[in-house]
Amino acid sequence: MTKTGYFTHPDCRRHEMGPGHPECPERLDAIEDRLLASGVDVGLDRRLAPEASLSDIELAHTRLHVAAMRGLRQELKESIAAGGRPYSQIDPDTAMNEHTWTAALRAAGAVLAATDAVMAGDLENAFCAVRPPGHHACRDKAMGFCFFNNVAIGAKYALERHRVKRVAVVDFDVHHGNGTEDILAGDPRALMVGFFQHPFYPYTGDARHADNMLNLPVPAYTKGMDIRELIEMLWIPRLEAFKPQLVFVSAGFDAHREDELGQLRLNESDYAWITGRIKEIAQKYAQGRIVSSLEGGYNLSALGRSVEAHLRVLADL
Repeated sequence: MTKTGYFTHPDCRRHEMGPGHPECPERLDAIEDRLLASGVDVGLDRRLAPEASLSDIELAHTRLHVAAMRGLRQELKESIAAGGRPYSQIDPDTAMNEHTWTAALRAAGAVLAATDAVMAGDLENAFCAVRPPGHHACRDKAMGFCFFNNVAIGAKYALERHRVKRVAVVDFDVHHGNGTEDILAGDPRALMVGFFQHPFYPYTGDARHADNMLNLPVPAYTKGMDIRELIEMLWIPRLEAFKPQLVFVSAGFDAHREDELGQLRLNESDYAWITGRIKEIAQKYAQGRIVSSLEGGYNLSALGRSVEAHLRVLADL
């Protein structure tokens, strides 16, 4: 049986952005409940996510951005103590509460700890059930529910700290991972492949910015079988040619047909199939090493079922 790590931390539940916000703490509860009910939980090696160091975060983000996020947290704490609002608004969709900073450090730290574990051979692969998500966070900007780019930090960490020669990032969120592209574009040591609904937030990804980016923009209502065909025709040959030594996954499950934040038509079997193809590449070139981290997915039932499908393939359950 594959040894699969499951990294999370209670601090990731304490970040929230206001009543009714779709990126809510209950997302992690839905995943936990589904894993317990299905029995998948017993096949995972559970680990607590540490906090990422600022020096590791700065592998992917500017020092000014990190300092700005830290400063906003301090301003918010002082405002709350003086009777002010409990949130600091970053953009119309994205806000900090007094726990966001710590949650963001845990989310990035989960990916770094998972990277250490798979590089050491302690785990074959890992899933990070963390929030806030990360793939919209650019080098110098928080946006789209994201503050630090967990997967891009992990990719840079693997390249710089572990001296991995080639890392791949696979992004199957319904939204384009513009932040990951911003951070990794032009780095020949990294290859990013992704599909996403277009035109759709963040309204990027349709133009080719760098040779190491393979974006597959698809229209609303695209079905899972069409996505599978695109992956087989375009992703797989590019990944085969690149021969990654470590694969990161931005695992967004909001392309599910039940998720109202997008209009793609995937289901759990599609996520299982995609995970299986990723795993085949990793086993062929990367000794099975995969680090997957939660991005989107806002229909709680569909999210729980989709993560279960993803983990069943990762863990050979």
